[in-house]
Amino acid sequence: MLTGTYRKYRLADRLTEGELKRQLARKLVMELARYSHREPFWETVRELGLRPDHVKEVMLFLEENGEIEIRRSSDGKRLWVLTLRDIRRNPVKLDRWLALKKPQRK
Repeated sequence: MLTGTYRKYRLADRLTEGELKRQLARKLVMELARYSHREPFWETVRELGLRPDHVKEVMLFLEENGEIEIRRSSDGKRLWVLTLRDIRRNPVKLDRWLALKKPQRK
């Protein structure tokens, strides 16, 4: 399932299907957040049919669009798994924040 979602994400063109790409990326991150407490996490990702760099690519895409904020250590390294654990613990906060970022229509 995750592999299929990632393939659709990769095929979605930024210009014509930008919203679809964001939705697929969100879906992938929310699904991966379920597995964030399994140790070792990156081995679990490989068992699910994804490579760690695919997960990082999707998370960077969402960060570039301002939808998530990847946590960083004091020396500036990205904390991928801790970010997913935060999303798992509090998905409502993420969904509300995403809903607030959408332009309000009058």
